[in-house]
Amino acid sequence: MPKTEATDKKTNFFQDVYEVVKLIPPGRVTSYGAIAAYLGAKGSARMVGWALIASHAQQGIPAYRVVNRNGMLTGKQHFEAFDAMQAHLESEGVQVKDDKVVDFDKLFWDPAKELL
Repeated sequence: MPKTEATDKKTNFFQDVYEVVKLIPPGRVTSYGAIAAYLGAKGSARMVGWALIASHAQQGIPAYRVVNRNGMLTGKQHFEAFDAMQAHLESEGVQVKDDKVVDFDKLFWDPAKELL
């Protein structure tokens, strides 16, 4: 497929998402929407999700630290095992109950505030 301006923008956006996700500290979580807003693409949470699905082919991108705006593990079906997202989070000390991060507000990492 030939590269077009649209594919270049998508590739660059995905790379920008990956760079932000790499900065999320262990034991913390953020949301798709927070990443999109930080990147100046408010309303593009779904595109962040697509980027993270594509990230599974790469090493070093902790996509499991990104959850929905309510702390739910909505991306868990895209990991190598159905419980892998929860297992990764729990290995970092994040408690998960009923597919939701316990103390989500306390553990929430907002790139707009943290990356000033």
